[in-house]
Parts: sequence; structure tokens; C-alpha cells
Amino acid sequence: MSAVNDTKFNSVVFLLTGIPGLEDVHIWISIPFCFIYVISIVGNSIILFIIKTDPTLHEPMYIFLFMLAVTDLGLSIATMPTILGIYLFNSRGISLNACFAQLFFIHSLSKMESSVLLLMAFDRFIAICNPLRYTSILTPLRIAKMGLVAVLTSVAVILPLPILLKRFQYCRDNVLSHSYCMHQDVMKAACSDISVNSIYGLLGKISTVGLDSLLIFLSYVMIVKTVLSVASHKECLRALNTCVSHLCSVVLFYISDIGLALIHRFGNSSTHLLQIILGYVYLLVPPLMNPIVYSVKSKHLRERIIRAFVK
Repeated sequence: MSAVNDTKFNSVVFLLTGIPGLEDVHIWISIPFCFIYVISIVGNSIILFIIKTDPTLHEPMYIFLFMLAVTDLGLSIATMPTILGIYLFNSRGISLNACFAQLFFIHSLSKMESSVLLLMAFDRFIAICNPLRYTSILTPLRIAKMGLVAVLTSVAVILPLPILLKRFQYCRDNVLSHSYCMHQDVMKAACSDISVNSIYGLLGKISTVGLDSLLIFLSYVMIVKTVLSVASHKECLRALNTCVSHLCSVVLFYISDIGLALIHRFGNSSTHLLQIILGYVYLLVPPLMNPIVYSVKSKHLRERIIRAFVK
């Protein structure tokens, strides 16, 4: 009986979804996705290469940017192959184990990105509110420990999700809402009681992304309070200007993340298109925009990139 169940389990295939109603123009829709994929991979790879090879960029701010580029690169690699498979080759099927693996990498890397954004907020907080102790607080060893904690926490929080999903039987219409596998989407396809997954997913989202965003907000409250109390108008603008890139990354990531979570939990069929668009924004826009924003706003980094290409 166990062998029969295992065979039935392994034969389950989920069907990924592109943009409903636009199947005839999927090949044209694939063009901007290809550009996004190439720019994301090339942009983040350049950031990683420049920071790794230039000793003058081995500072806390750029080390955290290095971590952010690694997570963005991982997100692009984890999501884009199935998206392009749908739009280029109409390859919609994905096996259960492959779906669970993609789901794990997407959610763990997203959680890791949230943690890195929090560490970058902490970096800006120390740099502006306690600049004299900046190098003594953010030592290379301490940065390495914070990065390791971010990785281990992300894996520990997300690992139970595919394990819990693997316990279910999938006997419904296994058509997913996105071009990739997400926990909220997959668990709705189960014909079992999903209350444990639903509660764990909600608590995990609140305790990680919700807590991270709250701490980032509080850090910027302290930054603004410090800047307004001790700096002149010109120095105030100069200090806040160093936070612009990070604020752009935070807004891009958290608005789409929180919006997508709310739609999955409380939305209805009328919000399906919005759900698809937010899903693409959540996973594809940050890896695309982060290297561009940081390259434009960081003069030091921009000069190193230009110098490398001029050579």
C-alpha cells in the first residue's frame, strides 16, 4: 500500500500559469522577461565581481551590498527558468519534488533578502547615529556572524514548509496561480486539512518579514531624529542621501511582499491578475533594480565599475 501511495505521490504534476488570456502572445511577453533575466544576472554579477576584487570596497556597507547581490542572483536563478519555460516553450508542468525545491529556495532567499535589508538598515543607523564607533562595531568577524545568522534563520524558518506540504495528498486541479511555486499557492491545491500550514506560514511571515520591516522602520526613525537634532540642513541632506539606495530597495521589496501575502490570504478571483503582477514585481524587480540603484547612487562604486570597463 505504501508503494502505491509513493507512486501516486511522485506522479503528481503541477501546472504553472503564465498570464491567462494572453497565451497567443506569450512569445512576445517572453522578450521583456529575457531582458530582465539577463540584466539581473549581469548586474548582480558585476556588483559581486567589483566588490570582491577591489580592496577599497571591503567596507561594511559594500559587504552587505555583496550579500544582497548574492540573494538577488539566487532569486533570479530560482525563478526565471520556469517563467521562461512557460513563455518560450509552453512548458507548464513541474513535478512535485521540483516544485517543493523551487518553493524552498524562493522563500528562503526572500527571507534572506529581508534579513540583509535589515542588516543594511543597521549599518546606516550606526554610520549616522554613532559614526565614531562604526568600524569598531561592524568588524569583519561580526559582519560574518550576522550573515551566517541570517542564512541559518532563513533555512530554519522555511525548511518546515516543504516538509509539511509533502505530507498532503494532491487530488484537486493542480493548476497554480504563478509561473513558479509558492507555499501559499501549492497548499491550496491539497485535498487535506491545511490549517497547520496556513497558521505556520502566517506566523512565519509575521515573525520574520513583519519583524524585519518594523525594525527597519524604527532604525530610520532614529536616523531621522539624530540627523535633525545634530546636523545643519546641508549635512542633514548629505546624511539622508546615503540612505536613498537602501530605502528604494526596502520599498520595492516590502510593498510587493506584503501586498502579495495579503492578496493570497484575503483576495478572491477578481484579484488574480493583480496577484500575478505583484508576484512578478516581488521576485523580479528587486534583483533587476538593486544593482542599478546602488550603481547610480554610490559614486565610489560607480567609479570602480566604470574604471573596470574602461580598462
